[in-house]
Amino acid sequence: MRGFLIYNSAEMFYHILALVTIAVWGTTFVSTKVLLSHGLTPPEIMFYRFIIAYALTWIFTCKLRADTWKDELLLAVAGFTGGTLYFLAENTAIDYSLTSNVALVVCVTPVLTALLTSLCYKERITGRLVVGSVVALLGVGFVVLNGTVLQIHPLGDALALVAAFAWAVYSIVVRRFDGRYTTWFVTRKVFFYGIVTMIPFIAAGMGGGLHLDQLFIPVVASNVLFLSVVASMLCFYSWNLVLEKLGTVRASNYMYTQPLVSLVCSVVVLGEPITQIALLGAVFILVGIYVAERKQRKS
Repeated sequence: MRGFLIYNSAEMFYHILALVTIAVWGTTFVSTKVLLSHGLTPPEIMFYRFIIAYALTWIFTCKLRADTWKDELLLAVAGFTGGTLYFLAENTAIDYSLTSNVALVVCVTPVLTALLTSLCYKERITGRLVVGSVVALLGVGFVVLNGTVLQIHPLGDALALVAAFAWAVYSIVVRRFDGRYTTWFVTRKVFFYGIVTMIPFIAAGMGGGLHLDQLFIPVVASNVLFLSVVASMLCFYSWNLVLEKLGTVRASNYMYTQPLVSLVCSVVVLGEPITQIALLGAVFILVGIYVAERKQRKS
C-alpha cells in the first residue's frame, strides 16, 4: 500500500499537467472565434501559432536535427499529423457539420490511441480501460449534445474522425522517441514540420492567404500571442512531456475532459446555463477517466 501511494505521488504532477494542458486547449475556441471574426482563416491562424512558437523554442534547444534520418522522418510525420492534418481536418469539419458533432467525434481520440498502441506495440487493452472509455464517451455525448438529437453530416463528421485519427498517430509517433531527445527538441521539430507542410495549402490559396495587416490590431495580436505562446509552445511541450511520462493511453484519457472545459467557458464567457444532462455527463466523464486510469501501466 505504501509503495502504491508513493507511485501515485511521484506521478501526480504529470496528471495535473495533463489536466491543465487540456484545460488551456479547451479555452482556445474563444480566441479562435475572435480571430475568425477579424477575417483570419483557420490555416492562417495555425501558421501564425506555429511560426511564433517555433521561433521561441530555439531559446530552449539549439540542436539542429535528429540523430538519424529515420527519426527526422518520424518528426516530419508528427508535425504533419499533430499540426497540419489535425487542425485542417478539425476546422474544416466545422464548416460541414455541427460543432457538437465535431466535438463528439474528436473525443474518440483516446479510443483510437489505445487501438493504435495495441497494434503498434502489441499491448493488451484491459477490460477496465474499455469500460472507462465507454462511460467517458457517454458523458461526452451528454455534455456535447445536451439533450439534442444527433444529426449525421457525413463529410464533416468524417473529417472530424480524420482529425481524431491524426492526433492518435501523433501521440504514437512522439512516444517512439521515448526520452532519446529532449522534449523541447521534439516540440520544436513538430512546429517546424507543421509550418512546412502547411505552406502548400496557404500558397495554393486555401483560406485566402495571409492577412498580415490584421496583426497590428491589439485584440488580434493578443489572441495570436496567447495561441502561440501558451496554447502552442507551452502546451505542446507539456503534452509531449506527459506522453513521455504517463504513456500515450493514460495521457489521452484526459482528452475526455475537454468538453467540460468548453462547458465551463460557455457558462462563464457566454452566460449559457448548465443543464442537468450536462451535469450528468460531467459525472460520467470523471467516473470514466477514474475507471480507465486505475492500475493502468505506462502505455
